Amino acid sequence: MLVLLPPSETKSPDGDGPPLDLTTLSTPDLTPVRAQLVEALIRLAADPPAARAALGLSPARDVELARNAALCTSPTKPAVERYTGVLYDALDVRTLTRAQRARADRRLAVGSALFGLARATDAIPAYRLSAGSALPGLPTLRALWRPVLAPVLAASGELVVDLRSGAYQALAPVPGAVTVDVLSERPDGSRTVVSHANKAHKGRVARLLATTTAEPDDVVRVRALLRRAGLHVEHDGATALTLVLPAA
Repeated sequence: MLVLLPPSETKSPDGDGPPLDLTTLSTPDLTPVRAQLVEALIRLAADPPAARAALGLSPARDVELARNAALCTSPTKPAVERYTGVLYDALDVRTLTRAQRARADRRLAVGSALFGLARATDAIPAYRLSAGSALPGLPTLRALWRPVLAPVLAASGELVVDLRSGAYQALAPVPGAVTVDVLSERPDGSRTVVSHANKAHKGRVARLLATTTAEPDDVVRVRALLRRAGLHVEHDGATALTLVLPAA
């Protein structure tokens, strides 16, 4: 099972790993696009006004430009520890047992605008690039990633549970992937999309899937696993699951 996580805009700035070496990352088929984007971000960082415009940053966030400028020299850390924020707080890999972490390292990957796909153990630096960014002189990220990333994901041979946001799913859709939507149900039975807490609940789902000793190989077994954990999960008969939560 491969659990695809969305990245986060916020990232841990530290690390004690060696500088980025693209040849050591998983999925070497993605190396040429990764190298093209790394080079483009470093070059762009030398022109702060253009970089701010391309990345949607204010001058107050120039620290992000400095991180991009240092992509090839700054320390790295495992991808699953690099990203921070609500989803990753709920995933909370630092509290996993050794056996749980080994399973999580095998199963978790992050959909990344810069790296395409970063497996949990891939050593990456802090950076700033979002799925909707448009880099000067380059095609859209969707045009760059889809031809190389979509075949990689389609040929993984694993059940894919895709928890990425829509923008990252668009970079490389995965036909037949299990998806999870989060809805809030009011006492009158009406439902609304969960906004802020959506990431936290997906983080909890990711933790369950990453650490289970079971090996679910289809959507029915994923649903059963989540239900055994006490979650109210509905299945529409295809590969979409809906996590229903009582309204706060």
